[in-house]
Amino acid sequence: MSATTAARKRSPASARATLPRIAPGVLLVLLALCGPFLSPHTIDTPVTGPYMAPGDGAPLGGDQLGRDVLSRLLHGGTALIGSALLVAVVVTLVATLLGCIAVLRPAVGRAVERTADVAILLPPILGIMLIALAWPGGGRWAVICAAIVLGIPYAVRIVASAAAPLAASGYVEAAWARGEGLTYIALRELLPNLRATILALFGLRFVEATYVISMAGFLQIGPQPPDPDWSLMVRENAPGILLNPWAVVAPSLAIALLAITVNLASTTLAPHFVRGTVTTS
Repeated sequence: MSATTAARKRSPASARATLPRIAPGVLLVLLALCGPFLSPHTIDTPVTGPYMAPGDGAPLGGDQLGRDVLSRLLHGGTALIGSALLVAVVVTLVATLLGCIAVLRPAVGRAVERTADVAILLPPILGIMLIALAWPGGGRWAVICAAIVLGIPYAVRIVASAAAPLAASGYVEAAWARGEGLTYIALRELLPNLRATILALFGLRFVEATYVISMAGFLQIGPQPPDPDWSLMVRENAPGILLNPWAVVAPSLAIALLAITVNLASTTLAPHFVRGTVTTS
């Protein structure tokens, strides 16, 4: 694999055009990760009355126990981002490995495809409940494992579909003819041409993991009170939404913006991996 001359000439201008599109996602992630250091109050100390409107000392008002909504919001993103990132990385890596093997080894591919078809039929919410409730003690790790198990089958199908035309291409056949092994062909011939697909897949898996973990938190399957989890904040403060809407609206917007901006950043970067490289036999 080598970078084309045209791609190298376009790279500075391309980078300047891409930066504004990915900046919101990067800034939001950094803000969420640094939130605990910016919090004006502790997460478990009441500073105002229950469901009090925004005022002095509580810019977003109080929650159902009078705790500062802003402080809990700033603390609630770290665990969610870490969990979603772990799910996205594991699912993408496993799916990439299985997808490449599936197209290079037809017998394995048929088995993987049939297994994925069956797993995809399982409703996500049912799968989460079965895995999380069967996990000893439940909690966030149970939800993470459920999200990984449920995300791999669909991701494998995407990678295998993108890799299938490459596996039948001339340079892969030439590599087989030279006596190259499975590992070499997967790493040197397939993966470099799948980078855009893998990056886009990572963004989609991050978004799905964010929503799956948030949904589990809303159902109280994963994180439990008094954790400052964004989805838990929505559930706990829903009864007082008319008194202090920010206690529900703020964490809801945070979840949505996190998913949208990260996915936008990944889809913005993906095409550059196609334009920046060409395959050489």
